[in-house]
Amino acid sequence: MTDTSHSTPEFRLVEDLRQDMFRDVLAYRPLPPARGDGPVTRRLPGTLRACAAWAPHAAVVAAGLVAMAAGYTSVGGDGLDALLCGLLALLPVVATLSRPIGAFWLSIGAAPVTALLGGAQDWPWAPGSFIAQVAVMTVVALRSRPRVAAWMWLLTAAYGLVTPAVFGGGTYGSNTFPLLFVSALALLVVTVRTVRRAAEQEVTAHRSQTRAERSRRTLLEERTTIARELHDVVAHHMSVVAIQAEAAPYRVQDPPPELEQAFVTIRENAVAALTELRRVLGVVRAEDYAAPDAPQPTLADLDALLANVREAGLTVEKAVTGAVRDLPQGVELSAYRIVQEALSNALRHAPGAPARVEIGYVLAGLGLRVVNGPAPAATPEKSPHGAGHGITGMRERVTMLDGAITAGRTDDGGYEVAVFLPVPAAESEGTP
Repeated sequence: MTDTSHSTPEFRLVEDLRQDMFRDVLAYRPLPPARGDGPVTRRLPGTLRACAAWAPHAAVVAAGLVAMAAGYTSVGGDGLDALLCGLLALLPVVATLSRPIGAFWLSIGAAPVTALLGGAQDWPWAPGSFIAQVAVMTVVALRSRPRVAAWMWLLTAAYGLVTPAVFGGGTYGSNTFPLLFVSALALLVVTVRTVRRAAEQEVTAHRSQTRAERSRRTLLEERTTIARELHDVVAHHMSVVAIQAEAAPYRVQDPPPELEQAFVTIRENAVAALTELRRVLGVVRAEDYAAPDAPQPTLADLDALLANVREAGLTVEKAVTGAVRDLPQGVELSAYRIVQEALSNALRHAPGAPARVEIGYVLAGLGLRVVNGPAPAATPEKSPHGAGHGITGMRERVTMLDGAITAGRTDDGGYEVAVFLPVPAAESEGTP
């Protein structure tokens, strides 16, 4: 028969009480220094900021000194009893700095001793014990979960209600209810603050996680787009290789058998590579993805792109340096997409600002620079469209080609994207 006693609410309640208030009572948990990034602390000079980190410790010690003074003066003398009452009020408060749960039980245990030494004028909480108990409960609640605050209040109520009957037989008037009222207010404020801080941290963590997931999703989408485009480019060229290899023997009169066999082998390898390419890269296509009817764009289509953005209201100039030559189609496509995304960002984030596209053909590769000025003072409202991850896609394309990219603000408040795409000399002689 299955034992369900461990799953009952009563058992879980007792287990929570044992876990929070009785297990590891003397565990060493030092109060860490305060963080120096608060709205007031961050404005302080370096020395004062370092001292402000210990402000919580100073506040606890100050509360302990107040409790000690109350315990010392409540006895009505300056003898050993007064000193002992003061120390019994101070020690539990100071102990919260290193052993919070132990400090609570120390405060409970010191209360009857202080009451007896003080002549039992206030039962069971002498003035020093009253202040010490409230201070201890407040500090421990600040350092623990809200459930611990509830346990402390209930245990304090049980002690305060039972002790007069056990030790005083109901002769003395109990001041437990005023203590419970004051401590309830303090614990309520602390609990609300703790719950609110926990909620803010959870929201911050959720936002960070959402931002990371959004960036990751955008990165994957961009990689998927690049893979689709590469699939189309490579598949086209492999198809051309296969067709040329099949037709080549018919263009030569009486070709040697070795040449025919070589072309057959080339065609078979090209078809096999094309099949494998479609099998591996074809999975990146969405179900509703349609392959483009026209060839992928290249730098030769850049003028049409610039005409489109000019119609959208962007003033853009183009400058080309170096000897224009054909580059590998992957480089041409990536360069086109980078310029396209950079101009789109300029339209979204700096509407009305002039832009300039610079293309430099050098022996080692291709240089791109797209820069826009700051948005004019009287500018139309920025477009809310776009996830703000255009730079991520550019970096993916540049990394794929072993290139380099820099992007950032210019001195005049505009934005600049500079890219270099290396092209080996053998590949830059012409497209295959």
